[in-house]
Amino acid sequence: MMENKLPEFVLKKGFVKKARKLIKNSRELDDKLETVLELLQNDPFTPSLKTHPLSGKLKGKHGCSLTEKLRIVFKLSDNKIHLLNIGPHDEVY
Repeated sequence: MMENKLPEFVLKKGFVKKARKLIKNSRELDDKLETVLELLQNDPFTPSLKTHPLSGKLKGKHGCSLTEKLRIVFKLSDNKIHLLNIGPHDEVY
């Protein structure tokens, strides 16, 4: 019997830089990001993530909620989750 392998993350340099800046002074946000990434890896469409397809220049990508104000933009392909952007709603969309 074949095991379902969890998708791997592909981190865009800009995502890493922004994520580090966001969590730099917030242990709480660091923990929240870790939890959200775990949920995303297990099921990108877990209802609590509020994952939704994006349109316009971001067509083909998805967004999900990190907090009430912060979003993560990602793309799904070949058992990979490409983490593209993170930040306030108005900055990432």
